Amino acid sequence: MSNRRKLYRCTVRALMYSAAALTVGFMVFMIVYIFIKGIPHISWELLTTKPSYIKGTVGILPDILNTLYVIVATLAIVLPLGVGAAIYLTEYAKNKKLVSVIEYASETLSGIPSIIYGLVGMLVFCESMNFGTTLLAGSLTLVIMNLPTIMRTTQESLKTVPQSYREGAFGLGAGKWRTIRTVVLPSSIDGILSGCILSVGRIIGESAALLYTAGFAHALNGFFEGLESSGATLTVALYFYAKEEGKFDVAFAIAVILLVFTLIVNALTALVTKAFKGGKGEN
Repeated sequence: MSNRRKLYRCTVRALMYSAAALTVGFMVFMIVYIFIKGIPHISWELLTTKPSYIKGTVGILPDILNTLYVIVATLAIVLPLGVGAAIYLTEYAKNKKLVSVIEYASETLSGIPSIIYGLVGMLVFCESMNFGTTLLAGSLTLVIMNLPTIMRTTQESLKTVPQSYREGAFGLGAGKWRTIRTVVLPSSIDGILSGCILSVGRIIGESAALLYTAGFAHALNGFFEGLESSGATLTVALYFYAKEEGKFDVAFAIAVILLVFTLIVNALTALVTKAFKGGKGEN
């Protein structure tokens, strides 16, 4: 090996290690900085009460509940739509041009900035459909945002199921839908769950689309009442306290909670993928 080739390999390796170290360094810095700034301001009262402007106290319990309401409502709508669309495109669709058009539209949707989704959601759901500025309007907007993620992850997972599984089920006399329901879907459940968990992470971190559709209210409501009312999720509340009221201590406390949620979602994704891969390996 020539000296020039050795120098080239050493240079490339050094650049790769530097890029990896820089990425990890930024991540560690952000996590440590947010934790240092936010943890001292987290208290039981902050997590379990609602804000009171009369007493001058701050509580984020409504924001936590609103985030959970939005997650549940969004997944309840987007999962059947996304999984059903993926099953049709992979198992039933015969027109390859139509499949290509739908896949191209899905990829285009996934690249649109979230602020545009918020604008469209406000015009369509809040005004044209008269839902008003509510969590339901925000959830429907997030459904459109997360539909490409669910579709693509489910599609890729369905494509990994060996064709011999389908042929074996057909040979035993099972119909098309029975084969999909009892053979194909159970074999691809890991990809579906991974897409679901990734969608949860995007829902938790979304703010721009919800600013226009869900509102800023910090009222404490039940699930169905909350969906019909305006409400701030944790990310919207972080923006509100930091930008509108200048309460950066509360904003950093919310940032810690969001960061913990994100770490939990990423850990769940890894665990689910590992668990199902391990199960398939044993089978």
